[in-house]
Amino acid sequence: MQTIEQLLQSNNIRVTAMRLLIYKFLADKHVAVTLTDIENAFDKADRTTLYRTVKTFEDKAIVHQIDDGTGITKYALCEQGCNCEIETDLHLHFHCNNCNETICLTDHKIPQIKVPEGFVSENVNLVVKGICDKCSG
Repeated sequence: MQTIEQLLQSNNIRVTAMRLLIYKFLADKHVAVTLTDIENAFDKADRTTLYRTVKTFEDKAIVHQIDDGTGITKYALCEQGCNCEIETDLHLHFHCNNCNETICLTDHKIPQIKVPEGFVSENVNLVVKGICDKCSG
């Protein structure tokens, strides 16, 4: 298993203390987080640095963006080997209407959707909404 440093380096991302901290923060979460969540966790850090780190992680397929319908973009770590490609890497997300958390359901893949000729898919997002296991039980 790769260390965080090796993962970043293999994606041509310069290893910095802040990037390591943000990666560890995301890895410790079992739910998707907002930029505000990251800012609150690192309240002494420069907001631009936090945003650029998340954007770099997204550009290099370390994290993926989730639009769960709340109007606030959320981020979660990608699975190892994920390239965020429509054909192979898409999975369900679950948004709990009670606790407002959004969870990646990586074991539940979205089947490939064929669009009509001339159309080009750029993004697919499937969010199931309901009550999560913590709130229902």
